[in-house]
Amino acid sequence: MSSTDSIVLQCENIHKKFKSESGTEDLHILKGVDLNVKSAEMISIVGSSGCGKSTLLHILGGLDNPNEGSVHWNGESIYDYKKDNLADLRNKSVGFVFQFHHLLPEFTAVENVMMPALIKGENQTLAEERAVNLLERFGLQDRIYHRPSQLSGGEQQRVSMARALMNNPSIILADEPTGNLDEQNTEIILDLLFELRETEKVTLVLITHEKEIANRCDSLYSLQSGVLEKEN
Repeated sequence: MSSTDSIVLQCENIHKKFKSESGTEDLHILKGVDLNVKSAEMISIVGSSGCGKSTLLHILGGLDNPNEGSVHWNGESIYDYKKDNLADLRNKSVGFVFQFHHLLPEFTAVENVMMPALIKGENQTLAEERAVNLLERFGLQDRIYHRPSQLSGGEQQRVSMARALMNNPSIILADEPTGNLDEQNTEIILDLLFELRETEKVTLVLITHEKEIANRCDSLYSLQSGVLEKEN
């Protein structure tokens, strides 16, 4: 198997249940989900609101645990790691882009982007240099020292993308990254995501409810009634 065909993200038989509001029954959200994602592959997952797409993405990223099943990054089970070690691995290997950017309001754009590298213990000067380069690459050279409240929604989302790339992750997990954006900013964000695959060889798992966006990826999966099926 060549490096370009290697599996970098794999989950097997993922089940996830939640208690109903009454607490009298289990809601079986994910029912034996299997997924293999190759290096530099871009896949999309579509499904109706509340079907479990975000839950699955959080499990893939080690932010949540399934009731049953396994998740492997580059062939290693993430459940073999202690909590702190998993957090460290996640910081180095996985970039998250959410619908709501979760920028820290008291920090500037460049400080927000630097944060993952500083948490990792990287030299501050080197971290700032890379953060500035990323922001310039995303067309934010005039917004480097602006705080989130001074940025538009599209600009804030681009800052969050730069932050997700700060530690050169092998995988980006994006949860409705254009859900709150207008058409113009949606195109900017999507073009940046697809450019990353070409320039950085980043693997992308994209959650979206927009079929048109989903069809731009290499593979399209549908999550319905807790079951994940490949459509193309």
